[in-house]
Amino acid sequence: MLHISRFRQLMILLACLAGVVFTLPNFFYGRVESHNDAVKLVDAGMSSDQIAADVALWPSFLPSNLVNLGLDLRGGAHLLAEVQVQEAYGATLDAMWPEVRDVLAAERDTVGFVTREESTADALRVRISEAAGMERALELVRGLGQPVATLTGAGASNIVVSAEGQVISIGLSEAEKLASDDRVVKQALEIIRRRIDAAGTREPAIQRQGDNRILIQVPGAKSAQELKDWIGTTAQLTFNSVVGRTTDANANPGVGNILAPSLNEEGSYYILERTPVVTGEELVDAQPSFDQNGLPAVSFRFNPTGARAFGQYTSENVGAPFAIVLDNEVISAPTIRQAITGGSGIISGSFSIEESTNLAVLLRAGALPVGLSFLEERTIGPELGADSVKAGQIAALVGFALIMIFMALTYGLFGWIANLALVINVAMIFGALSVLGATLTLPGIAGIVLTMGMAVDANVLVFERIREELKTAKGPARAIELGYERAMSAIVDANITTIITAAILWFVGSGPVRGFATTLGIGIVTSVFTALFVTRLFIVWWFQRRRPKTIEV
Repeated sequence: MLHISRFRQLMILLACLAGVVFTLPNFFYGRVESHNDAVKLVDAGMSSDQIAADVALWPSFLPSNLVNLGLDLRGGAHLLAEVQVQEAYGATLDAMWPEVRDVLAAERDTVGFVTREESTADALRVRISEAAGMERALELVRGLGQPVATLTGAGASNIVVSAEGQVISIGLSEAEKLASDDRVVKQALEIIRRRIDAAGTREPAIQRQGDNRILIQVPGAKSAQELKDWIGTTAQLTFNSVVGRTTDANANPGVGNILAPSLNEEGSYYILERTPVVTGEELVDAQPSFDQNGLPAVSFRFNPTGARAFGQYTSENVGAPFAIVLDNEVISAPTIRQAITGGSGIISGSFSIEESTNLAVLLRAGALPVGLSFLEERTIGPELGADSVKAGQIAALVGFALIMIFMALTYGLFGWIANLALVINVAMIFGALSVLGATLTLPGIAGIVLTMGMAVDANVLVFERIREELKTAKGPARAIELGYERAMSAIVDANITTIITAAILWFVGSGPVRGFATTLGIGIVTSVFTALFVTRLFIVWWFQRRRPKTIEV
């Protein structure tokens, strides 16, 4: 008997209603977007009349999830950055120097005096004064090596140590370089993500490409240059001991030292110890503020390790200057008046309010471990995005109209029922995209258009099967019931193969390919649901009301 239990009817109706309700905010995109932005500001503790007005633009009892528009629909900026992984090798070896110096100095009677030699960035060269102690020195330095923490480099040491005369040369092993490259790219990826999130952008796409490249796409960004300003600054903050000061840009700073220009005093240079006292990695917070003169500044706070090191250094060097260095430029070089043991301080300089705010954001997000070079940059204007949206809408509407006309002409009333289910299907797709916070791109629109055709394809199978069952004179109710039952296996099998393909595209692909796979996968699920359950419910309602002796499909 053609019958659907009341519980099942209720579940089907609730699923359809949920799809429509969650799709609703997308019809009021601008208002809901302003509402969501205002709610975020309220959650952050901000308030104003304008914020309150924006919050009131959309009822709080209704869902406010939106389908995010991708770069090709909204406009924005696209960057392909290459991470300069080789720069990390020198930083790692620089950090080893104090350890190497201390372990050799502990056996001065054997190896003699220890000095650091000038070398390339990928090597650390150390001279000992006693040639006879070279074998012992090599043993001590090799003992500082650590096993490489990767599967491919398991068991290998992270350093390679060799001797030439009285000079020990220390470099990173190939296994350690590979492990370092992977760590640096992952760290850069995470820091870029934090910086862009802090800028308040909507649904950026930040993905690793290849071994050392990062793809960055930010819908709504005004230009590629703006995006580069957000992420291109390394923001490496260090606190270094000041050795001296000069006006000679070509001055030789000496072994173990560096020459850094002053940011605020043109033509002035500082000679600094290469190894910093503390770095920005020990920061736990940075906020825009004002100094004692009322000028924009940045206040900072160290973690316990940084606070202890900074406190010890300032206690031992009262009266001496120290330099606050950002990206190899000295922001300021104040004199230590007293020990700073509280673990906090303030960076002042010639900042504007916007510059101090941006610097605080960069310091909170963390320093990029190395520099970036930009291989590709594009800006997609909002006008081009609007044209893409319009073209996608036209394609979808034309496809939708042709499908509805075909179904109505071919299957009559049953075709109109399928058309109504198709409308619900599209609403459920957008509802699911909204709940998931997915990003819709042009390929995603193509996936929706493809899904509409696949949705009615399932109805075609059902209706053709009903036609065949009617020829056996089993009666219209039995024919409808058998039509759905016997078409189900073919429909499910066909859609399972398609959803497997969508899953492979999603896991293997990236960017637009994933957008297509997402809408296709969601569309397959909703189209099977509407074809097998929604149309059947509508037909049952119609049949129970009319009780026809014969039907035409």
